[in-house]
Amino acid sequence: MKIQQYIEQTAKRMLKHDLFYGHGTDNPLDEAVYLIYTSLGIDFADGDQDNRVLTDSEISVLERAVNSRIEHRLPVAYIVGKAWFAGYAFYCDERALVPRSPIAELIRNRFEPLLSSDPLRILDLCAGGGSIGIASALEFADSQVDLADISVEALALAADNIALYDLADRVTTLQSDLFTAVDGKYDLIVSNPPYVSQQEYDELPDEFLHEPALGLISEDEGLELPLRIMREAADYLNEAGVLVMEVGYSNELLAQRLEKVPLLWLQFDQGGEGVLALTVSQLQQYRECFK
Repeated sequence: MKIQQYIEQTAKRMLKHDLFYGHGTDNPLDEAVYLIYTSLGIDFADGDQDNRVLTDSEISVLERAVNSRIEHRLPVAYIVGKAWFAGYAFYCDERALVPRSPIAELIRNRFEPLLSSDPLRILDLCAGGGSIGIASALEFADSQVDLADISVEALALAADNIALYDLADRVTTLQSDLFTAVDGKYDLIVSNPPYVSQQEYDELPDEFLHEPALGLISEDEGLELPLRIMREAADYLNEAGVLVMEVGYSNELLAQRLEKVPLLWLQFDQGGEGVLALTVSQLQQYRECFK
């Protein structure tokens, strides 16, 4: 069987089993390509491989991977151990969420026009496997970046990704319950914190249940941690500093809670929503609203 035939066959199998797509792709065909090309170590740009005939051993490897996706509802990134974010490949496993934030588009656009100059010190808060902070470090070559997370396991994965890009001289991991172990001030704080309520979590597709609940669930209808970040962030930002934070589908509820706050909801060409930006002066001015 040729690779292209196997891809088409796999996409049909995925469609038949009604899988959920929310960890890097949004349809069975792209999911099949991601799984098969990565499992075989093929570059996504190498279309010449489509007509290559698969060996029996390759089919055996692929069948195990496809069965893991279909029968166990494992996200592809966990099966292949790799996820793409902002144009970079990262190690990925069940110690942290699969990278999938629309913040990737902001990084590739260098956070324009939110920043008045290139950030020299960046904090990736609730960093998980470190994709946001590491991609930011790669985009801003003169920056120093801290990856803060409460999970030791997630930070171990982040350390592997730091080593992957040889960034140990500029990127540091920090175990911290939000800002508790953070020191100093930053030009940019970027955060994709837990923002899913317990009720929403209980209704999520099975694919999400393979991810650490610690990285998903927040109390107070999903808003406890985002609001805490907004209360405290000003103390860790420089004079022209900016907070960029994702709250996903909790954006409507947050906007209702903070109707007096001029939240800037960012727009994305590549899809995605629920990412806001606030300047340090706004965070200071409206701090009481975040309680």
